Order: sequence, then structure tokens, then C-alpha cells
Amino acid sequence: MGTGSSTDARTGAGGDSEAFRALTEALGAPAPPGLSAAAPEQLGVLTRALRTRKESRAAGLNDAAEEALKLVPALARGPVRRILFR
Repeated sequence: MGTGSSTDARTGAGGDSEAFRALTEALGAPAPPGLSAAAPEQLGVLTRALRTRKESRAAGLNDAAEEALKLVPALARGPVRRILFR
């Protein structure tokens, strides 16, 4: 079976497996295998930064969509909003 490094790269090593899974979830894709060697604290910092950035981006997109709706005639805004934000 060799060194078992392929298993460690997918699931994280030892105590950081939960932190590695949280990072993978925050990424929405498999985390790069090299990150399995990082300390759980480092993975936590990276995970929080990713989540904060995603929240910021989502808020920015919502604000931009609301601004764009101001260009739609008032009577059509309700239906357009329902179509866009289902």
C-alpha cells in the first residue's frame, strides 16, 4: 500500500481531517492535496476567509441586481424580481 499519502491527501492527516473537510466544503470542490499538511488552525483561517469572501461577493451581486432593477419600469419590477430571484 505504500506510504498512504494518497489517503492523507484526500481526507487530511490525523487531527486536521475535520478542518480539511470544512475547507473542502467551503471551496465547493476538492481541496488541493498539499493543504492536508497544513495545521488545523491554518486551514480554519483559510476556510473562514473563503466563506467571508463568498458572502461578500453574494452581497455585492444582490446589491448590483437591486440597482439594475431601478432601470426596469416600476410596474414591471415585481414580476422581474420574482423571475430573477426564484
